[in-house]
Amino acid sequence: MTYCLGIKVASGLVAIADRRLTSGTEVSSNRKISVHEVENHSLFVMTSGLRSVRDKAITYFKEVLTEQDRSFNKLYKAVNAFGEQVKRVAQEDKASIVANGLNFNLNAIVGGQLEDDEEHKLFMLYPEGNWVEVDQGSPFKIIGNSGYGKPLLFRNLSYETSMQDALKIGFLAFDATRVSANDVDYPLDVVIYPKDSFHMTEYRLEKDDMDEVSHQWSALLSNSVRKLPSYWMDPIFEKVRATKQI
Repeated sequence: MTYCLGIKVASGLVAIADRRLTSGTEVSSNRKISVHEVENHSLFVMTSGLRSVRDKAITYFKEVLTEQDRSFNKLYKAVNAFGEQVKRVAQEDKASIVANGLNFNLNAIVGGQLEDDEEHKLFMLYPEGNWVEVDQGSPFKIIGNSGYGKPLLFRNLSYETSMQDALKIGFLAFDATRVSANDVDYPLDVVIYPKDSFHMTEYRLEKDDMDEVSHQWSALLSNSVRKLPSYWMDPIFEKVRATKQI
């Protein structure tokens, strides 16, 4: 499984992707985010799904970027091109993949900004090659193991959130997934893109880097639970006590 999170806030983009790969009982590590930058063309691609499908689609897409990069003046055009490569891989491999009991399940998050984009953009691309654009109303997308981190993101993240806080919230959403599922884990790749900068900063976080933050968050959660008001429970436990006395 995979955990890839893309966040779009007013000041830029934040991308987080774990590196854990599982195949049966085998566990390995591999990069799930790729970055492409040429002058005023900056984009990243994060993927989840079968590694063989991912590697082939990314390889094809890199060739397209090398040959046609100048023809992409807006990010959606590059996303269309990547979608075509996903469909190309489906034509070549989907039948045999399905025949062997597997799913053709490549999903991708593409973010960045090209020279004629008015602002930074974030897209979710599906295995069929179609996509949706992330808007201000719901400023994030997760692919892979998505369930555990969403409540925290929905409650705390907005389009006006700073990139620093977006990264903090994104990490906590990853941490919630990591402690709840054994198929998501460190190392963690982070990409930061400030609006109109046309430059992406990449950084890798290891478990040792984040252990203190994770433990402090757990302690804060436990303390918050104890501080929550309990008056609403009084009628319930009064009924429990009354039942015991009968």
